[in-house]
Amino acid sequence: MPLSNLNKEQLSAATCPKGYNLIIASAGTGKTSTIVGRIANLINNGTKPEEILLLTFTNKAAAEMVQRVAKFFGKDIAKQIMAGTFHSVSYKLLKQLEINISLKQPNELKTLFKSVYEKRVFYDRDDEANPYDGGYLYDMYSLYLNSNTGEDFGTWIKDKNPSHEIYTLIYEDVVDEFNALKIKYGYANFDDLLTIMLETLKTQDFDFKEVLVDEYQDTNPLQGRLLDGFKPNSLFCVGDYDQSIYAFNGSDIGIISTFSDRYDNATVFTLRKNYRSTKPILDLATKVIEHNERIYDKNLEVIRTDETIKPKLLAFNELFAQYQYISELISKSQTPHNDIAIIYRNNSSADGIEANLREYEIPAKRKGGMSFFDSVEVKFILDVLVMQMSHNDMMAFIHVLEHGKGIGKAIAKDVFDALIKLGDGDILRGLFHPNPDINNPYDTNKVKNRQLGLFDDFLELGSVSKFKDCGFEEAFLSNPILKHPKLSVDGGKYIYDFYLLMKHLRRTKNPESLVSSINSSMMYSKLKDFLSTKRATAKDGTVNPMQKTKSLAKINRKCMLLKNLSRNFSELSKFINSMILGGSEMSEGDGVNLLSVHASKGLEFKEVYVIDLMDGRFPNRKLMSKGGSLEEERRLFYVAVTRAKDVLYLSYAKFDKIKKMSFIASPFLREAGLIKEDEKTSI
Repeated sequence: MPLSNLNKEQLSAATCPKGYNLIIASAGTGKTSTIVGRIANLINNGTKPEEILLLTFTNKAAAEMVQRVAKFFGKDIAKQIMAGTFHSVSYKLLKQLEINISLKQPNELKTLFKSVYEKRVFYDRDDEANPYDGGYLYDMYSLYLNSNTGEDFGTWIKDKNPSHEIYTLIYEDVVDEFNALKIKYGYANFDDLLTIMLETLKTQDFDFKEVLVDEYQDTNPLQGRLLDGFKPNSLFCVGDYDQSIYAFNGSDIGIISTFSDRYDNATVFTLRKNYRSTKPILDLATKVIEHNERIYDKNLEVIRTDETIKPKLLAFNELFAQYQYISELISKSQTPHNDIAIIYRNNSSADGIEANLREYEIPAKRKGGMSFFDSVEVKFILDVLVMQMSHNDMMAFIHVLEHGKGIGKAIAKDVFDALIKLGDGDILRGLFHPNPDINNPYDTNKVKNRQLGLFDDFLELGSVSKFKDCGFEEAFLSNPILKHPKLSVDGGKYIYDFYLLMKHLRRTKNPESLVSSINSSMMYSKLKDFLSTKRATAKDGTVNPMQKTKSLAKINRKCMLLKNLSRNFSELSKFINSMILGGSEMSEGDGVNLLSVHASKGLEFKEVYVIDLMDGRFPNRKLMSKGGSLEEERRLFYVAVTRAKDVLYLSYAKFDKIKKMSFIASPFLREAGLIKEDEKTSI
C-alpha cells in the first residue's frame, strides 16, 4: 500500500486528521508519495474517490498521481478522482454543468484584443509615458485578473504606473468591448475558466470532502479565491516557499506564508528527508537560499550515502567559449542524454548552447520557450480543425486568414464580419452561398467618441476586376467579400485557397484524416513555404537554401507529431480540447534537455548544468526593476540547482564579444562560497 512506503514524517502528514493542513515539502522530499499516501488514507477511511479534488500545477503531475493511486485501488476507482490543474478542473466542472464554452489557448485571444485596441486613437498623450501597446495591455489585464485584490482595472493600472492615468478610460473600454465579444462568441481563455468558475461557485456547490493542492507556493490570489469558493471543510496543501517562482504570473508567496493565520486550527507539517540530491549539492543550495527570510523553519537531512561529486564552477573569458566547452563535456559524458539538463534563466541563452550542441551532433530538446502549440504551423492546423467543429469561430478564422500576403488581423476580421452578414449569421453560407441582396457587406456604423479613442471607420468598396485572371471559380469570383478596398490580388488568392480547403474538408470528420488533408492542401503548402523561407532569411535579405530545407523538415516533423497525437481520438472536440489544455506541457523528441528555470520545475536529472550565471542575467536585473525581487531570483537559483541528483556544474562568462558586454559573476556564486572575487582563473 502507498502508506507502507512512507517515512515517519510523510506518514504523519498523510494520515493527519481532516482540517486545514499545510505540508512544507522541500525539493526531493517525496511530496508526490505523500499526496498519494493521503489519497489512499482518505479512501481507506471511507471517503469516496469522487469526493476528492486534487489540484496540481500541471496535468502531467495529476495524471502521475492518479496512476499511482490506480496501482493500489484499480483504474475504475482512481479515475473518479477529480484531478488536474485549476484550469482543467474548472473546465471539467463547467462542462458537467453544461455551461457552453469555446476554449482558446492562453495567448490566442490576444489577437481579438489587439483588433479591438487597434481601432483606438489616443488623442491626448502624456509626454512622459506612451500608452501601452495592445499586446502588452492584454498581458497586463491577464496579470490583473490573477493578482488583483478587489480593485477595478483602472485603479490597478494607476497603482502600477501613475503616469498612465490619462489612458485608463480607453484601456477600460477596450477591456469592456473585448469581454463583450468573448461573451457573444462564447470564448474563454485560461483566465476566464477561473473567473467563470468562481462566479459559478456562488450559486453551485460541489460536495468535495477534501481538497488537495500541490505546488501551493505558486497559488495566485485568483486561485486562492477559487479554492475558498469550493468551501472545503478539509484542505491538504503541499508546497515549499523556497520554490515560489511565479510572481511574474501573479503568484503570491504571502498565500503560503499566512496559511496558519487564515485558517482556524491549522497544522503545519515539514518533510525534512531529501532523497534526490547528494549532500554537496544540497549544501550549496541551502547556503544560498538561507539568505532569504525564513518563513517556516526547516533543516533538510540528506538520505543518500553513496559516492558524491562536489559541484564544479566553470569560469570563462568569453560567452560562447562557455557553450562550446559545455558541449564538449557532454559529448564525453557517460550519462544518457535524456538524463542531462542545461538550465538557464533567460531563453536567449538557449540559442547559443543549442547551436554548439548541434556542432557536436548532440541531440537536444528544448522546453520553456515557445510552446509546440504556439508555433504558427501547428496553430494553423488546430484553427482549421476548430472551424470544422464550429465554423463561425471568429478567432480561428482570423488566425487562419491573417497569414495571407497583405491581409493581417484587421482585414481578416473585416472579412469574417462580412461573411457573417452575407451568410445571415453563417460564414460557410456566406462563403459558398452569399445573400444576393447584399452588395456591400463592409458597411459599418461606428460611433465616434474622442474620450474613448473611437473614430469613424468608413470603407469605400474596391473593384473585383483585378481578380478576373486569377482562375477563380465563378461562384467565388462573384462573392462581395472580394470588394474589400485593401484586399490585394495575393490576398484574394489566399482567401480562394481557404475556400477550396473548406470545400474539401466538408467530406471528412475523423481527426487524423482531417490533419492529413490540411497538411497536403495547397493553402498549407504555401504557408509552409512562407514560414520556412522567412526562417531562413538573413538580415541582408538573402535566403539560405540549407537552412530553408532544415526549417521545412522541422515543420513537417511537427505536422507528423500532431498527426500521431490525433490517432488517439475519434472525436474532434475531445482532440482539440486535449491539445489546448495539455499543450503547454509538451516537448519534442529525445536528447539533452534545454530548460528555462521555470520549465525545469518539478523535474530531476542525473547531470545538470546551470549556465550564464552573470550578474544581470541571473539574477535578471531587468525583470527585478519591473517588479521582481532578488529574493525571487534566489528562489529560481535554488530550483535550478536542486534539479541535480548527482552532478552539478555552474558556469559564467566575463565577456560577450558579439554584444561587446563585460560581466561579473552572479552574487549567488559568492553566497554559495564558490568565489570570493571576480578573479577566478578562466577556461
